[in-house]
Amino acid sequence: MFAHGYDSAGLANRREREFPGGVDYSLLDAPAAQVTDTARGLLGWQLEANGVRVRITEVEAYAGVGEDPASHSHRGPTPRSSVMFGPAGVLYVYFVFGMHWCMNVTAGHPGEAAAVLLRAGAVVGGADLARERRGPMADRELARGPARLAMALGIDGSANRTSLLDGTGPARLIPAAAVSPDLIRSGPRVGVAAAHDRPWRFWLHGEPSVSPYRRHTPRLRTPTPGTPPSPPPRSA
Repeated sequence: MFAHGYDSAGLANRREREFPGGVDYSLLDAPAAQVTDTARGLLGWQLEANGVRVRITEVEAYAGVGEDPASHSHRGPTPRSSVMFGPAGVLYVYFVFGMHWCMNVTAGHPGEAAAVLLRAGAVVGGADLARERRGPMADRELARGPARLAMALGIDGSANRTSLLDGTGPARLIPAAAVSPDLIRSGPRVGVAAAHDRPWRFWLHGEPSVSPYRRHTPRLRTPTPGTPPSPPPRSA
């Protein structure tokens, strides 16, 4: 079942499916175990919202319950992550660091809880409007990074849980022809502490809008003055 209510029951043997407007979103309906394939497949698709259109150039895959300790859904649904347990093709928007919005596309079957984080895009329409939101800067910087991407598109928490497929929400996904595998690169996810070695970040090689890689840096707690140092860990 997709976000727009299209029921795929009875059509499991059909590889080609029709959707409202004749648009095929079956990429999003792959099982959660294939979320890395879904993430790769989203590269080159376009996302349009609030007068701005971008070509998706960088994404990260997040798997479902018990499969990915870096995923919000790893330990089961919470008030924030419950949207991941619903239909595919829904926008999952959350607030980070007390200042930024990030956008995800839900993927997989209901209950599986996979999603793809949209990390960057190249603005292909509405650059002037994106610049009003982001300030004066080069085109490549307008949607370079997940927070900048959301800002350029005018997306915030009010768009959370809205469909990306049927036009009822502020944003719409527009499929494109598959990108050649030769143009896709992969590497560790940005700023992820758990499962940091998984190469589940995907980007278009040579695309200037792709964000720089930053490894997760643990925050060290400053000891209270006068507190004795912790003893060294005991060996097994």
